[in-house]
Amino acid sequence: MAAQEISIPDGGMQAWLSVLGGWLVSFCTFGFASSFGVFEAYYVNTGTSSSSNISWIGSLQFFFLFAMGLPAGKLFDEGYYRFELAFGSFLVVFCIMMLSLADPTKYYQLILAQGIGIGIGSGLLLVPALSIQSHHWRRKRSLAMGIVLNGASFGGIIYPIMLNQLFSNGVGFAWGVRAAGFMTLGLLIIANCVLRTRLPSARQRRKAAGGQKLSKIKTRKILTDLPYMLMNVGGFLGLWGVFLPYFYLQLWVNLHGLSETLAFYTIAILNAASVIGRTIPPAISDRVGTLNMLAPLAAITGALVFVMFAATTPGGVIVFAIFYGAFSGGFIAMLPPTLASMARSPDEVGYVYCLGYCFSSLAMLTGSPISGALLGPENDWAKPIIFSGVRVFFRCPRTFN
Repeated sequence: MAAQEISIPDGGMQAWLSVLGGWLVSFCTFGFASSFGVFEAYYVNTGTSSSSNISWIGSLQFFFLFAMGLPAGKLFDEGYYRFELAFGSFLVVFCIMMLSLADPTKYYQLILAQGIGIGIGSGLLLVPALSIQSHHWRRKRSLAMGIVLNGASFGGIIYPIMLNQLFSNGVGFAWGVRAAGFMTLGLLIIANCVLRTRLPSARQRRKAAGGQKLSKIKTRKILTDLPYMLMNVGGFLGLWGVFLPYFYLQLWVNLHGLSETLAFYTIAILNAASVIGRTIPPAISDRVGTLNMLAPLAAITGALVFVMFAATTPGGVIVFAIFYGAFSGGFIAMLPPTLASMARSPDEVGYVYCLGYCFSSLAMLTGSPISGALLGPENDWAKPIIFSGVRVFFRCPRTFN
């Protein structure tokens, strides 16, 4: 898909403000979702349900975060990004507050507030926050998107530490979640104020053409584009297994009788290390190509999943969390710019994202529950580790096509 020649500034005040706004959105959406390991451990300890059933809550949150790319991408291309940002922000904050009122032993309340509500709101926010970057960046687009997705890393540091501390020091579940909700509200207000598009929407282009029908993006043409479809198959396989440690590492530490303090910080360590992966690889990929960077990251991440077998001591857990966070963070961060590179012009980016995110959403929905079911009540860790490692590693060859 060759890009059309459209003037892109690759910098400037508004471009960097859009990066800031996207970073804040990523912090509050992907960052909050990446902290689900804290909720997984808390719900298991309170006897809410089995680890497999509980993982459906986080999987639904990730599913809608990606699946909402279909309507969100279409709305963005039509110029309704302001509506998406405002309504998505309201829904995320409202559902976080509803989660604070939920009874942790009532499974359906957690599904509705955390899995469905926060997931849908996050999906309405993330696609516009990423797509807007293509209006301001071309040569440094991967770097800009990497910085935006770094918000998820920092959110994945702050939210777990905050929630773990508040859940365990007497504040409790309800006010701990509310504190996260108030912080999210403030950050999303700032994001709504600074995010701006600069290219005309499809609706504006139709109007400028005097009502004549403009050339539309053909779904069938995109779906028969072999490199794009192979990219989506690879993305599905990779995301099917990559989130096992993000969901279960804190539970792994608890079940192996290691330090409770270490357990509290495992998810934060994972996300802190992912800052490296979400910054350096995107910057390098602007020179060597997104696919050339994505492939080795997928291979190394798949191999590192198997290292979890050896992470049975405090030192082993810390080393594993650092390396896995760095390489998996890079792998996840390279997916959006790789999809963007396959768009024919910046105004098609939202549409290309939405199709790719729909493929990925199915992996997000089923991957962690399958791992939880393989784990079972007997805590047989070999099955989910092998399943996840093979899925991520198997993704690698498809990236070169």
